[in-house]
Amino acid sequence: MNVLRGAYQVVVPASDVWAHSLLSTRSVRLYSPPCAASGRVWQRGVKTRTVVKASSLPQGVLPPLPPDESDKVPTKAYSTMLQQHLNNVHCVVLTQVGDFYEMYFDQVEQYAPLVNLKKAKKATVLGDVAMAGFQYTQLDRYLKMFVQDLGKQVAISEQIRLPDSERSTKAGAPMYERKVTRVITAGTLIDESFMDPYENNHLLAVHVEGALPAASSTDARSEAYERYKRTTKVGLSWVDLSSGDFYTQSSDLATLPSLVARISPREVIFAATTESAGHAQLQKMLGDGGYSIHFHSPALPTSSVRDWTPMLEQAVIEKDIEAFTSMEVAAGGLVLAYIKDKLRDTMIRLQPPVRKSDEEYMSIDKQSLRGLEIRSTLRDGTFQGSLLHAVRHTVTKSGARLLNQRLVSPSMSLSVINNRLDLVQEMLEQDALREDVVALLRRTADTLRLVQRFAIGKGSPDDLLDLARTIDVMGRMTETLHEHIIANQDGEILSHRMELGFLWDIIGRLDLHGPAKVAKDIQEAIDEEGLDRQHVAEAEGQEEAEEMADEVESADAAGEVGPKLARRASRAKSAAASVDTRADDIWIMRKSASTTLERAHGDLSKLMGLKSDLEQDLRKQLEAQSLTLKWSAQLGHFCHVRSRDAQRTLAKVEGARSIATSKSTQTFYLSDWTHLGVRVDDSKLRIRTEEERVFSKLRAQVIENLMKLRRNAAVLDELDVACSSATVAKERHLVQPILNDSTSHNIVGGRHPTVDVGLKEQGRPFTANDCAVGDNEKTYLITGPNMAGKSTYLRQNALITILAQTGCFVPADYAAIGLVDKIFSRVGSADNLYQDQSTFMVEMLETAEILKQATPRSFVIMDEVGRGTTPEDGIAVGYAALHHLQYVNQCRTLFATHFHALADMTRHFEGLECFCTDVAEEADGTWAYVHRLRRGVNRESHALKVARLAGMPESAIAVAGEVLADLQRAPGRGPRRTSAPVEGRESRLQTAVG
Repeated sequence: MNVLRGAYQVVVPASDVWAHSLLSTRSVRLYSPPCAASGRVWQRGVKTRTVVKASSLPQGVLPPLPPDESDKVPTKAYSTMLQQHLNNVHCVVLTQVGDFYEMYFDQVEQYAPLVNLKKAKKATVLGDVAMAGFQYTQLDRYLKMFVQDLGKQVAISEQIRLPDSERSTKAGAPMYERKVTRVITAGTLIDESFMDPYENNHLLAVHVEGALPAASSTDARSEAYERYKRTTKVGLSWVDLSSGDFYTQSSDLATLPSLVARISPREVIFAATTESAGHAQLQKMLGDGGYSIHFHSPALPTSSVRDWTPMLEQAVIEKDIEAFTSMEVAAGGLVLAYIKDKLRDTMIRLQPPVRKSDEEYMSIDKQSLRGLEIRSTLRDGTFQGSLLHAVRHTVTKSGARLLNQRLVSPSMSLSVINNRLDLVQEMLEQDALREDVVALLRRTADTLRLVQRFAIGKGSPDDLLDLARTIDVMGRMTETLHEHIIANQDGEILSHRMELGFLWDIIGRLDLHGPAKVAKDIQEAIDEEGLDRQHVAEAEGQEEAEEMADEVESADAAGEVGPKLARRASRAKSAAASVDTRADDIWIMRKSASTTLERAHGDLSKLMGLKSDLEQDLRKQLEAQSLTLKWSAQLGHFCHVRSRDAQRTLAKVEGARSIATSKSTQTFYLSDWTHLGVRVDDSKLRIRTEEERVFSKLRAQVIENLMKLRRNAAVLDELDVACSSATVAKERHLVQPILNDSTSHNIVGGRHPTVDVGLKEQGRPFTANDCAVGDNEKTYLITGPNMAGKSTYLRQNALITILAQTGCFVPADYAAIGLVDKIFSRVGSADNLYQDQSTFMVEMLETAEILKQATPRSFVIMDEVGRGTTPEDGIAVGYAALHHLQYVNQCRTLFATHFHALADMTRHFEGLECFCTDVAEEADGTWAYVHRLRRGVNRESHALKVARLAGMPESAIAVAGEVLADLQRAPGRGPRRTSAPVEGRESRLQTAVG
């Protein structure tokens, strides 16, 4: 056997079993004995041969090898800071180094160009390391780019000074410990300045029952996959950390995309076990919204709602615990575990979870949210032009968020809707009340997000003052509403709102018993003038830092050596610290905030008096009026004399010791000032410590009243939304809708909420139309020319329905609407080539969902179904959809089409009526659209008129006219025979298209 070990080759006879076993053991090192014998050959290269007898080999454990000299050389390694960076490279790591945040290694090459950061190098014992950084004051700016624009997770590694007891005494030992205190993701934002204040920042967790199918085995068009989606249960749980909102809901995979679209999460979390399904498969399951998806594996499984209690401001009531399904419990546990992992040491206090159910809200599917342009426009995806833009006149950010939530989740409760409408009506009729309420609301802060900062251990003195002012507004709001009720009950009989119970309800929900005391304590404790001085000092420091950064960039661009900023900053700090009143001597608490603080300020005043007396005595002794007593970080407490007074002798001052002398100045130590100065510093430290204690006490008071403050803030938001709706109603002549339990619409003079506004801005009137679909006429089949308003009519009635159940007034002369459980809109499709779906396939997928889900209480609008294929096939598909909606779904339907044959094919449908729009032509050849809907069928689409209006060349239009005339003269157009699902269909079809 030949075995190579190190520089030796061992030749061993095959019969030597012991040697074989010895040399085959990896842990054994070769040992060369001093004696030589026959039996084995040890070779180094090919020049030396030594023969050893087997009996002379040492037995037992071999002695240790002599120490390797290479082991004595210290191993080179990256610094602790860089090694910590390498340990967290699963996300973008920003490490605090002094006044900067830096990133290193490959992340510099990957991300620095994307956020316009300059690349630099950091010298280490292992060579230069790539580095890029920015000043700490610009952290939010770069977090926005990393988190919101690039969709990355960012780990913040903070710089924490080590206590003296834990620091090494060795030279060059680290003074700071750096650890990741928080991982920032799109869904875990709390109070970052770049958050959209008008929208919720939801983090959504989705728990799927059972294993997900592989992407290759799922076909959205197969019946098996359809059954799988409808039978597979999912649990959802979503949180807004900025306001403390916490919700759960159970559903199935089929309705998941619409729920996710309604929630509009910034980030979606799945259990780590679902990662194998693939990112594309999960996006498809969520509805292809391009959501930021991450995976998490909780350290401990969640078995009960009780496990959530540590992260809630109040435990869930025992009788409500059983209502949560196992799917909701799993989803809630997942989202809370993810939050705890990302926020690390931050204490989270969320509101108790609220269970959502499909029965409470009108369901608006994903396609309808988009097609009806509720939150953004269909073409550009912009806010302007959307329904929310048209009806939002709120004056608070939290009120805007509430209106957003209501519009995508209209209520199904008549009592809730009517209370909202009564409040809007009162604000509309009582101009003075509305103006007073709006004026008070303008003085409030974003309370829900503000109190959440305190709930997680953050919050500043400015936040406390904002909260105190808002609480004062709450008290004034209560008085305003109460005075209004009393004024309207003095000997007068009110109309249908004679008791004004909805206003009494609001007053009763504004609980100021604890918050009022909090506000008083805050205002009595915090010194606003001192806080303003602190802001000025901070602004000056930030401005100076920005100027330094500009100098560095300018020098770098010019190829020059950058300025020595560290030395300049050090001198600036020394100069600032040596004046009588330093930046850290600005007090933000009133002296009367506590007995201890008042005593400490009294002691400081006495010491400052002693300092002034000492200063005057020294000036007399030295006959030097320029003498001042100062302090600096480098020199400590010292005396300073300038100008000609500096030449005076210090011999007459007992204990004086000169430390620096020049022609113009003299600096010296004096034991009296040193001892007094230490007492002054101790007194200031006591004040600072007591201020921190008072601030902590105020913050604790806020947390104690957290639930009351959140409930009060919710009431203010409701008032804001009501005033907004009243303002819009007054400006645009909207009316209060009447909601009932019927399954019919009765809208007189209805207008499109956004088109009406746009036309009025242009000085043009909107042509109003009625809609009485429901009881006797379940379906409207609408025909008419292109551009004549069919699509507008469909959308306006859907939007009026949504506004009514939201609790807003509607653009109509009269509106009585039976509650709608689901709204479906099949209007305007585009292809989805990425998923191999043509425009027609997308249209058919949307149509299929409507036919499967619509109920007798639903409201469906369908526009041009079947247009993406041949006329024959399109007519067949359109007829089938109409037949199913009429006889199977039995829902309220508005169906617009250019397939005029459908009017003849469906003339025997009971409860289906035909309506149309038209074009009015004058004798001189001019024409105009008639947007007014009338009964009947219009078999002219006037497409050539629209083509001419669009600027199509006249020669092309002439050719099109000739072709159209030939087609209209040609007999036998359209399908001749097809199977009939209902009796008599075949003959009607032949009559219509023959």
